[in-house]
Amino acid sequence: MRDATCRSLIALYRDKPFVFLTGDLGFRALEPLRDAMGPRFINAGVAEQNMVSVAAGIAKAGEQCWVYSIAPFIYARPFEQIRNDICLHGFDVKLVGNGGGYAYGSMGSTHHALEDYGALLTLQNIHAFIPAFADDVSPIIRRMSESRHPGYLRLGRCEKPASLRLPAYAAWRCLIDGAAGVAIVVGPIAGSLIETALRRAPTERPGIWVLSELPLSGGVPAALLDQLARDPRLVVVEEHAAHGSAGHLVAAELLSAGMSLASFRHFCAKGYPSGAYGSQAFHRKESGLEPETILNSLTASATAR
Repeated sequence: MRDATCRSLIALYRDKPFVFLTGDLGFRALEPLRDAMGPRFINAGVAEQNMVSVAAGIAKAGEQCWVYSIAPFIYARPFEQIRNDICLHGFDVKLVGNGGGYAYGSMGSTHHALEDYGALLTLQNIHAFIPAFADDVSPIIRRMSESRHPGYLRLGRCEKPASLRLPAYAAWRCLIDGAAGVAIVVGPIAGSLIETALRRAPTERPGIWVLSELPLSGGVPAALLDQLARDPRLVVVEEHAAHGSAGHLVAAELLSAGMSLASFRHFCAKGYPSGAYGSQAFHRKESGLEPETILNSLTASATAR
C-alpha cells in the first residue's frame, strides 16, 4: 500500500499542493513524491515529536500537512504533540502510519501497532482511515484531503484475492454474500478471510462487510442491520487490541440501535501469548486470527442455536 500511497499523493499534489514531512523513513518508496514536491518534501529526521509540532505550525499557517513514519512512530512516540498541538486545535494534519497491526513481524513489539486507531480516536476531532486493499488508498487520500479534520491513515500489505472485484470505495462495503451470519472486517486481513470464504459454498460462509473509517459517524448501514435481523450471528475481525477497537464501537452502535444478537465474537490482536516474536502470520495465528478459525466460529454458533 505504500507505493499506492506515493502515487496517490503525487496525483493529489498536482491538484492541491501540500507539505509532506517524513521522520527519516520511506526510502526506496517515497523518492518519486520527493522529486515531485521539491522543497515541500521535508525529511524531519528521527525527531517525531518535533516533526508533529512543526506540522501543526504549518497547518496553522494555512497549509495542509501530511506526516509519515512507520505506525508506532507516528502515533505513540509523539502522542502528546498530536493531542495538544494538532487535535485540540483541529488542525489540518494527516498522519500516515505504515505497517499497522503485526505487519513488521519479527522486528517485535516496538514496531507493531496494535492500539493505534483506538488510542488516537480518544482525541478530539481526529478520524481514522484503514484501507483494506491498495485500491482503497487513492479514494481515501482524496477523502482525507477534502476534510479539514486531523486524520490518521493506517497502511498495511494488500492481501486482495486476484479474483475479487471491488465496488466503488465507501466507508462500509459488503464484498461477498453468504448465509452463515455476518463478518465485519477492518484492514488488510479482509483479503485472506474473503479468499478462504470464497472456497466455501454460500450457505457455509458469512456475508462479509469491510469497514474502513472510524469513528462510526454515520452509524451502521441499514442493509447490514437487515442481514443481522435475518441471521443474528456476528463476528468482528481486526488486527488491533480489543480496547478502543472497531469491535467495541460496532457493539455499542448495535446496542444503541436495539439490535439483539444470537452470538457475537470479536477476533482481535491478543499481544504476545507465547512471549515469542515471529512473522505477521505467526502473530495472527497466536491471536486466533486465522481465516478458518474465524469462519468455523460462525458454523459452531449455528450448531449451538
